[in-house]
Amino acid sequence: MFPSLFVILLSVSWKSSSTLAYPSEGFLHCLSLHFANSTSISKLVYTQRNSSFSSVLKSSAQNFRFTTPSTPTPLFIITPLQPSHIQAAIYCSRIHGLHVRTRSGGHDFEGLSYTTANYIVPFVVIDLVNLRSVQVDVEKATAWVESGATIGELYYGIATAWVESGATVGDLYDEIARKSKTLGFPAGICPTLGVGGHLSGGGYGLLFRKYGLGADNVIDARLIDVKGRILDKKSMGEDLFWAIRGGGGGTFGIVLAWKLKLVAVPANVTVFTVRKTLEQNATKLVHRWQSIAHKFPKEMYPSIAIARVNSSEDEEKMTIQASFTSVFLGSIEELIPLMEEKFPELGLVKEDCLEMSWAESNLYSFLYVLRSPSETLLNRNQKSSISKTFFKAKSDFVKQPIPESAFEGLWSKFYEDEAKSASMLFVGFGGKMDEILETEYPYPHRAGNLYTILYTVDWEEKENINSEKFM
Repeated sequence: MFPSLFVILLSVSWKSSSTLAYPSEGFLHCLSLHFANSTSISKLVYTQRNSSFSSVLKSSAQNFRFTTPSTPTPLFIITPLQPSHIQAAIYCSRIHGLHVRTRSGGHDFEGLSYTTANYIVPFVVIDLVNLRSVQVDVEKATAWVESGATIGELYYGIATAWVESGATVGDLYDEIARKSKTLGFPAGICPTLGVGGHLSGGGYGLLFRKYGLGADNVIDARLIDVKGRILDKKSMGEDLFWAIRGGGGGTFGIVLAWKLKLVAVPANVTVFTVRKTLEQNATKLVHRWQSIAHKFPKEMYPSIAIARVNSSEDEEKMTIQASFTSVFLGSIEELIPLMEEKFPELGLVKEDCLEMSWAESNLYSFLYVLRSPSETLLNRNQKSSISKTFFKAKSDFVKQPIPESAFEGLWSKFYEDEAKSASMLFVGFGGKMDEILETEYPYPHRAGNLYTILYTVDWEEKENINSEKFM
């Protein structure tokens, strides 16, 4: 991975002279001079000697691979209350030769927002957890959301018109539904996604085949650049505004807030999950799905989750199960004939389907649980199948159908000891994504992609000493 431009600009050569050998006191003194309104830095800055340092550092860590004693830790964690605190942190980091990591508080599979692979150059973390307000204009169907919010908090804000404290990506969905059952936003499924990292990396979810990515629906932003200037879309210029919508978090500056275009969703959507094992013709169904999923109507989000399970015929025998799941922006009556035409081999029937609000469908897709209480979406520590554990996740983008024989060869990998918790998630592309050129935004995976595969494997803490075998 190439080092980010922003990190390069913030860093200066690290010297071993006595004046620069350990910049802690100088950095703290610099912050105290530049924090506005005489804010006490002791309440906003955590040093390694602070008793709360470890808990704050690990507060939003999803992957425990990056919370071990050998993981490089920052000299300081800064939790700003206002933009001037970020400006001060950037300025002081520059003059004291510290790298900057920016954290918006959500998923971070590789720990990039709070650790580093560079053991030589010291760094600080700017944690945006306190900057999470949401301001919504329901009449214009737009919202301003600060980067420290979760996607859930965004939906909560749409419901209440103005929110300045705590929620999550799930809250966002749920509260949009309460305010207006016909407003949504095309972002991710997981309730704990941080807005800043999610949008700056692209951000796809249940609505991306209909409306594109979250980043495709950003219409303005407020960013602090390396010089400490606060820029909007007009003042930052077209190139920079292009880059921050999918070019990576913290790469070109720190985005304070995003202006979003909300989108229309029906009052009720339809979901289904049909599970098939190898003994129930799963291989042929998966092979068929990959050639047609990208051709489904834009209103459908098609996916398959693949993992090993105990055989229903013999509990001591393992088999592979493919769970075909979809969220459809329409009714059961509309969906059944559509599936009979497009994918009759699956054998979908009315009894497999459920209608629910779009907000509920996000929880269903995240937890595979029906009728979860809306409060479930408010939990920032929500645990999914690939979070709050030791894991590795990686993606591919498929441009040509994989032969059936290749799938048959792949299944044997699931029976290996290291794959006891392994899974694959296929998500169909097409729809709106086929209409956007790969150069229109920094996120290039557009036309020509049939589907994406997310591979994951997790393991227990006692097994982490042999983590390479899982990797």
